[in-house]
Amino acid sequence: MEPIRVILLPGSVLPAELAYGRLIEALGPGVHAVAKELELYKGDNVPPGWSLDTEVDGVLREADALGWETFHLLGYSGGGAAALALAAKHPDRLQSLALLEPAWAGNWDWSPAYAEHWKKFGELDALPPEQYMPAFMRLQVRPDVVLPPPEAGPPPPWMAKRPAGIRAFMQTFKDYDLDRSKLAAFSKPVFFALGGLSHPDDFGEVAARLARVFFPDFHLEVFPGRHHFDPPHRTEPGRLAEALRRHWASAEGRPEGQRLHSGSQSL
Repeated sequence: MEPIRVILLPGSVLPAELAYGRLIEALGPGVHAVAKELELYKGDNVPPGWSLDTEVDGVLREADALGWETFHLLGYSGGGAAALALAAKHPDRLQSLALLEPAWAGNWDWSPAYAEHWKKFGELDALPPEQYMPAFMRLQVRPDVVLPPPEAGPPPPWMAKRPAGIRAFMQTFKDYDLDRSKLAAFSKPVFFALGGLSHPDDFGEVAARLARVFFPDFHLEVFPGRHHFDPPHRTEPGRLAEALRRHWASAEGRPEGQRLHSGSQSL
């Protein structure tokens, strides 16, 4: 039997290989997993006219180069937002969708708590770079979570691109038209991993909204001790890999897949 084919999109901070190395190892030889770097970071500066569509086009080029007509797509944080955009625009190319706390999921049906929380991200623009990242991280976890201090020594070279990249994501989230009706028509299986220590007015609300409005085959997997900056693909790769293999196998109708029923976890 052919390996399961999947493309993995990282978030706006860690490069793809650093983000997904442990998960790819845990997935094993039965999964052909490709960790794809964001188009956002291919050059020294944010590409002119960059948007989520730039990432969508990059994923399709990668799949075409691999000879994959269809494939599974997984996205974390900003990569999760790009994965939703691809699911809306090219559902025929996907066998399933896996979302690891997508940073954004459209500008409709926001709860009052989510709308208030989102305003706080806009207030970060006035901060200098050394204050921006700590404040950006703090907004995405529960108030009582203790975030680790920055690592000692100079930052890695790739970190220099990240503040501008994060701001580019925040801008496209304001402007991008994620087609609600097309996303609602996506009928392939959807897996959502949620950290129990992530901010409930952020990722918890996104999970509840997607489960409520969309995706007839939706499975939520909660990781109680994890949060957005301590995510399961890096800290619990074995458990996440097992859940993803079931998700992908059931999407393909493979005998080793166990069907994951919609609403199998409560929000």
